[in-house]
Amino acid sequence: MMQQENAQQALPRAVAETLQVSGSNCETGLSSAEAQIRLKRDGPNEVPERKPHHVLRFLAKFWGLSAWMVELIALLSLVLHKTTDLVVALLLLVVNAVLSFLQEQRASAAVAALRQQLNITVRTMRDGSWKTISAKALVRGDIVRVRAGDFVPADMLLVQGNLRLDQAALTGESREVERTTGDTLYGGATVRYGEGTGIVTATGVKTYFGRTTELVASAHPKLHVEEVVSRVVRWLFLIVGTLVLVTLVVSYLNALPLLDTLPIALVLLMSAVPVALPVMFTVSMALGSMELSRQGVLITRLSGIEDAATMDVLCTDKTGTLTMNQLSLKLVQPRPGFSDADVVRFAALASNLANADPIDLAFLRAAGTSGQEEGHKATILSFQPFSAATRRTEAIVSVDGGTLRCVKGALRTVAEAAGLSQDAIMQLEDQASIEARKGERVLAVARAFEAGPLELIGLAYLYDAPRPDSARLIAELRRLGLEVKMLTGDALPVAQAIAAALGLGTIARVPDLQSEQSMAKGGSPVQGVDGYAEVFPEDKFLVVKRLQEAGHVVGMTGDGVNDAPALRQAEVGIAVSGASDVAKGAASAVLTHEGLVDIVDMVKSGRAIYQRVLTWIINKVSRTILKAGFVVVAFLATGRFAISALGMVLLVFMTDFVKIALATDRVHPSKRPETWNIGPLVRVAIALGFLMLVESLALLAFGWHRFGLADAGGKLQTFTFQTLLFFALFSIVSVRERRAFWSSRPSRTLAIAIVADAALGLFIGIHGLAELRPLPLAISLVTFTYAGLLVLGPNDLLKTLLTRKWGSVGS
Repeated sequence: MMQQENAQQALPRAVAETLQVSGSNCETGLSSAEAQIRLKRDGPNEVPERKPHHVLRFLAKFWGLSAWMVELIALLSLVLHKTTDLVVALLLLVVNAVLSFLQEQRASAAVAALRQQLNITVRTMRDGSWKTISAKALVRGDIVRVRAGDFVPADMLLVQGNLRLDQAALTGESREVERTTGDTLYGGATVRYGEGTGIVTATGVKTYFGRTTELVASAHPKLHVEEVVSRVVRWLFLIVGTLVLVTLVVSYLNALPLLDTLPIALVLLMSAVPVALPVMFTVSMALGSMELSRQGVLITRLSGIEDAATMDVLCTDKTGTLTMNQLSLKLVQPRPGFSDADVVRFAALASNLANADPIDLAFLRAAGTSGQEEGHKATILSFQPFSAATRRTEAIVSVDGGTLRCVKGALRTVAEAAGLSQDAIMQLEDQASIEARKGERVLAVARAFEAGPLELIGLAYLYDAPRPDSARLIAELRRLGLEVKMLTGDALPVAQAIAAALGLGTIARVPDLQSEQSMAKGGSPVQGVDGYAEVFPEDKFLVVKRLQEAGHVVGMTGDGVNDAPALRQAEVGIAVSGASDVAKGAASAVLTHEGLVDIVDMVKSGRAIYQRVLTWIINKVSRTILKAGFVVVAFLATGRFAISALGMVLLVFMTDFVKIALATDRVHPSKRPETWNIGPLVRVAIALGFLMLVESLALLAFGWHRFGLADAGGKLQTFTFQTLLFFALFSIVSVRERRAFWSSRPSRTLAIAIVADAALGLFIGIHGLAELRPLPLAISLVTFTYAGLLVLGPNDLLKTLLTRKWGSVGS
């Protein structure tokens, strides 16, 4: 294997002294045993996260619109000397705070588990070989390799290399800074260009800026669901506010005491507040994120899962995602005067093992397997990595007492640097195109002695076979309604060969995107194109913009530092397995497995969460209409409040407890991308709400005369409480399915919550609570049966028909 050695005495004095003091060296690094000793002594390379105290977080649950309303009701109960109402209101307030706090703790634990999996990894020399470890395990004296796209994991002294760093996150200075051998690198900076090896001088809280860079994105963009729910709640507030105003006016005209009317008015307003949504959505997202993490998808932005539900175009890298990312040397074509062994040997010399680059590793494996190294001990004096600007790698190597300049890269780039004529280059390209049609990638290899001219040695063909499951997964994504577009830097013939093997159709060249024709609306970038060839990383941003301008929700995969703008621009940025730290930081999801299987899981999970949110919205709209309408219409018809403030508060919290359980419900992801145009579904919810209102008022009219409710205020309160509760519970069973309610079974957690709520409602009916006086069991059973037969019978049929007529937004 090629040697990468630098004589210790040739290093700058500051570097040599640092190595000596730390007890480390560039050839072997630290031993694992010594690293463990230092890790125990100095602690992990991290700064403990500061979190609010648990007590403060719990007390925060008593602050907010819904909490204020319950507290005001408790205060009014105190003023009116309703001790039982006061105790129950305070008890409900505490129970809600405890449940919300516990669910938040559970979600926090899920996020913490994800953060553990999203920690930065680094290439470190341990026991004489390069290893990939967590940045938290770094210790003073470790030898670390950094390259473009990496975060600097700790304070380091650059032993070898030339870098350009972005320190904006640390100093606020947006201009990149140059760093070379002997310079200090501060932990948390981002490597924008170049690569190098450094020795760790400080970790964790001992670093200059006192922290390490965390990968989990801190930005929390506004979610579509928040905007949609806010719009729905605003309309509900308008409707309920109008009903409350009518109630207050009628109460005033009937000379009813304000203190008797105000509590019920407050509760009606509270019914429009999305009390359960934050907890339900947080739990749903946390559970979804944890499930995805077990399947290999790490969510770094909350919007990632949500946007995955609406994504309709996926742009995916070829290498490593659609192919095996295991390049192998298939063929070499040496120039006259050179042999196959020469092509392999000099290509290997222009490679760097420390970077773990697939192309470099392919040549190094080929050189090692064929025994090319024997008799040629080499020392790499300098190495220039591949970049989009140069399109080649270049190394200055000391071998057999002489100095060589070794180059490998794009055929035309290297051939022009070697001084070949255009005719000769075109002849080579024609020769290479024959192999390119088989899906093989061509690289040119050249060398120069000392300061002599560069000489083309020959061509090398690398092949990266498609993954066995790629064609199947592409077909599955298409069945889910997604367009899949392959992006590759390979030449058009290579891209077309791979696309044919994967079942993809037309492949276009990225330069065509910049033509005048493609700039027109509806041009070739969108219609009838299954991928793009000759793609540079910076071209991905252009592809995303063109697709978004055509009205698509775009997913984009990437792995390099230059992919970051495209990953951030795409609604669903996906950093693939082995991506750079900068790419991971810009993405909304990180894959831990190669291939598309994780993306399929992400799409299905996102659509499942979307369905749960839709179920909540339907329930919220229909139940608000039912509760507010029932109380106001009953008051206008009878001149009495059919339910007390305490009964309404109890009803709100009991049904919200069930709605939180919707986060665990078993749902069917839809077969096409979702859309936040939920107007048709809201109309369905309004229709169901008014239908339940009519049905419940009919039951009240029946009970008013047959059950003697007109002369028994306490029993009227209980009767109304049970009526609204049972209609709400059966409504959840119905609307959780867009089809007939029996099409799927609810989750165990949801089923238990519904049964527990129904049992508690029957118990309160039998024994009573405060002003809710006991009712005969027969009346409670009549109410339960009436609500169940209507909601799961004609109401469910109407729901199915209206959903089908007005356009299904769900499954």
